Order: sequence, then C-alpha cells, then structure tokens
Amino acid sequence: MIKLLLVEDDLSLSNSIFDFLDDFADVTQVFDGDEGLYEAESGIYDLILLDLMLPEKNGFQVLKELREKDIKIPVLIMTAKESLDDKGHGFELGADDYLTKPFYLEELKMRIQALLKRTGKFTDKNLTFGNVVVDLGQKEVQVDGQPIELLGKEFDLLVYLLQNQNVILPKTQIFDRLWGFDSDTTISVVEVYVSKIRKKLKGTDFVDKLQTLRSVGYILKSHE
Repeated sequence: MIKLLLVEDDLSLSNSIFDFLDDFADVTQVFDGDEGLYEAESGIYDLILLDLMLPEKNGFQVLKELREKDIKIPVLIMTAKESLDDKGHGFELGADDYLTKPFYLEELKMRIQALLKRTGKFTDKNLTFGNVVVDLGQKEVQVDGQPIELLGKEFDLLVYLLQNQNVILPKTQIFDRLWGFDSDTTISVVEVYVSKIRKKLKGTDFVDKLQTLRSVGYILKSHE
C-alpha cells in the first residue's frame, strides 16, 4: 500500500484527509515541522503532504532541509498562502505540487495519484522484471506464466524492491516501511523474508539482480 506522510497542524483537516485516504493509502499524521522533518528523513514514505504554517518549523524550512539533504520524496504543499510569490518560493525550494486551501479531498487524491504515477509508485499496470510478472490488482506473481505463491509481507517486499530499482535499501528502512516502528518483531525478519522470496523465485532474473550489501541492506539492479 502507498505510504503517505501528512504534516498538518489543523487536527480537523488532518483527520478528514486521513479518513478520506484510508482505503487508498497508509497515512502517518504529524502536527509540527520538526516531527515532519524527522519522519521524512526515514525514507519510508512515497509522498509528503506538507502544510506551510506549522509550529516549530514552517513548511518552507522543512522542504528546504529535505532537499538540502538530497531527499527526493515528492512533496505536495497544502496551504492557505495563495500568492504567486509563495507558490514560486515553494517550487523553487523543490515542491512537486501546490494546492491552496480550501480544496476538495477528491482533487487532493487525484493530485497524489498524478505525482505517484510520475515516480512509478502508483500504477494499475503489472510490474515486470524479466520473467517475473506482478499483478498489483490481483496480488499475484507469475514466473514464465506460472503462478508463484507470495503471501502478505512476501508480496509487499517484492513490490517494494521492484519499485525501488538501483536504490540502496537499508534493512532498517525496509523494516520500518513494511513492519513499522512499533512492530514486536526484530529487524532480522527482513533477512528471513528476502530469503523466502529468493527461494520461491529461484532461477529468475530478479534473484540474479538482487544484491545483498553486507551490514547495510539490498539493491535490485535494473534488468537490462
């Protein structure tokens, strides 16, 4: 499922967005700029919804620090600041979209989908890697046309790796993304599930291209 970070200090609006997107995305709510920056630095989110007028640290400051740290997660600014200067400043700092309040929640969702389609994180198409085909809608995996059973976190991990090709994924990031910060399990579960996937997809291009980076994590090299 898509993971969104919502940085909005208006509790009523934040809860309305959370409820509206509940069936579409896993949304984490935070209510000030410092906490928003801390969460964004984890690298586990697909997109950030960022208010500008925040306590502790305003949205412009958060966005500036994210881009200075080369964190390239798409950012959609949501704000009542509608002047052309404010919009221009937001885009100069690296915002990917800018939505002025008040707005329709349906429009917010459409903009989120459009941004994620650009990054390949939202698609209604199959994911293909050599002879491995993943049907996102049906949550099915095939190798050379034959079904392979990957359940629950196995499927989620495969999709996450496919959507982040040529990116070093630390085990901590994978763990936080798929199991969550407050999980009762330990980070070793990542190695267990990678091993399961490798066994089930043995002999495929995917396994050939999935590299283990000792003491760090994994990287899936693009199929050529």
